[in-house]
Amino acid sequence: METGSGDHHAGALSIATPMKSQEAIREDEERIRQLVRALPDDKRLQFFKQAEQELKDPDTYAVLNYLFIAGLHHFYLGKALRGTINLCLFITGTIMLFIGLAGTGLLLIIAITVVELRDLFNSQSVVQDYNNEAMEKIYHAVSQDE
Repeated sequence: METGSGDHHAGALSIATPMKSQEAIREDEERIRQLVRALPDDKRLQFFKQAEQELKDPDTYAVLNYLFIAGLHHFYLGKALRGTINLCLFITGTIMLFIGLAGTGLLLIIAITVVELRDLFNSQSVVQDYNNEAMEKIYHAVSQDE
């Protein structure tokens, strides 16, 4: 069952991607947990082995966002296009600081920082939503394996 939140990760170019509420994210997580509990023991074990490899840590995401505003946290969640765009804009802004376009470069870096602050302050929710999507995909793969 698709939750519709796959668009959140596919929309790498969207700067202001609407975020799910924390309540909706918790409800998704609980629904997935109930589905997993209903799996036979061997499938549940397979689920947890795959989940252990694929789930991401919110603290790692937050640190990457905080220390490297340049977009590395997007790479961590597999959003390479958005990460590349952020990194290129950040590098462009940094270069502009040193070639006589300091005002424009600083403005570009500040703009990226402001846009990324939402992800920093909501890192727990962003990563839990990502993890819910990953768990749902794993569940469907495991439950359909025969």
